[in-house]
Amino acid sequence: MSTQVRVSPGWLDLREPADAAARSAELAERLARRLAPDGLVIHDLGGGSGSMGRWLAPRLPGPQHWAVHDRDPDLLELAVAGAPEGVSVEARRSDVTRLAPEDLAGADAVVASALLDLLTADELGAMLGACRELPMLLALTVSGRVALTPADPLDAPIAAAFNAHQRREGRLGPDAVAAAVRALGDAECAVRPSHWRLGAADAELAAEWLEGWVAAACEQEPGLAAGAYLSRRLAQAGAGELTVTVGHADLLVLP
Repeated sequence: MSTQVRVSPGWLDLREPADAAARSAELAERLARRLAPDGLVIHDLGGGSGSMGRWLAPRLPGPQHWAVHDRDPDLLELAVAGAPEGVSVEARRSDVTRLAPEDLAGADAVVASALLDLLTADELGAMLGACRELPMLLALTVSGRVALTPADPLDAPIAAAFNAHQRREGRLGPDAVAAAVRALGDAECAVRPSHWRLGAADAELAAEWLEGWVAAACEQEPGLAAGAYLSRRLAQAGAGELTVTVGHADLLVLP
């Protein structure tokens, strides 16, 4: 990708339940209806520790083999070790922005989760080009919309600064789903919301997300001086008094 983005296994483990609750079951069912139940080969791009497979494999028909593509060998080891029951998982250390159609030979579908917003327009175009004749389920792309309750005057400027940070170095950030739909032309595309909805039971995840969200915003706009804001929000999360909705979207592509 335009910049190497390394994600910690701890963060992926922490967010996996929220991701599973957020992804669109409707789009997964539509993908399942398109696929023949006689032995599926699924390629998971930027698959990390394999959470997409653990969520999606039980929703797809028949025996399955998953090829998980990622740059990080440690995460790939976790993906293989955490394979869903009855599913074989193959680790492929690769750059998903440099895939060629032959790298996906034999695939029945391509999936990804929390990937598109990290790409530039050129990287997205190259990836979609490699996958163009295949069904795709591309989940959990950030939309740029965040809502916190109770509200705070700094919520909006921090959200704006974070979204600007997401677009650094040409990355698509919250524009990624719209860019993908435009790039796909005549393909059948369906977009559904897949928001995180974090409450008192998700205090640890909310706190980790808050720290990253505010840090990126302040890196983009140092004048925000959001230290007191972060302390206040972390205290609210710890007390179970904060709810957060983090906007994402899922995209299903049927060629």
